[in-house]
Amino acid sequence: MSRKQPVAIVFDTFGSVVDWRGSLIADLTAFGQKRGITADWPALIDAWRAAYRPSMDRVRSGEQPWTVLDNLHRTSLDRLVEEFGIKGLTEQDLLHINLGWHRLNGWPDSVPGLTRLKKQFVIGPLSNGNVSLLTFMAKHAGLPWDMVFGSDLFGHFKPDPETYLGVAKMMGLAPEQVMAAAE
Repeated sequence: MSRKQPVAIVFDTFGSVVDWRGSLIADLTAFGQKRGITADWPALIDAWRAAYRPSMDRVRSGEQPWTVLDNLHRTSLDRLVEEFGIKGLTEQDLLHINLGWHRLNGWPDSVPGLTRLKKQFVIGPLSNGNVSLLTFMAKHAGLPWDMVFGSDLFGHFKPDPETYLGVAKMMGLAPEQVMAAAE
């Protein structure tokens, strides 16, 4: 008996399932107020996200060896904290800020929509995020994934074909049985 198509749906995560910008602005604004650290958090977050693709491109080009997104985020954060002149941050503060990507909130319709899809399909993120980032984010946001597909499973970032084909291989499915969903 053949399986109907698709069998699995994998989701772009940042922006499609979670509100990365709003979540980080709220998180870091509250953090800054609690710690008495003044910064233009929205501008920092926008610059941090702008560093996302160039940091992955350095890995793709071979300029930098394979590096998980958490570490790429941290390298960009360290540079941006200096550029923005943010003072008074300890190593623990920087770790907390960097792990903000693990504490992103889903869009209001994400959990209900995913829960509905989960009844019929295997669902999971296919993200440039690493497995630990995606797992802790899912726990925080209540995302009902069946499986988590992070870039570190494949040693490649999207849109490299190894990521998409890797999902099918890991699931024992033909590529046409896996649907990719993105905003």
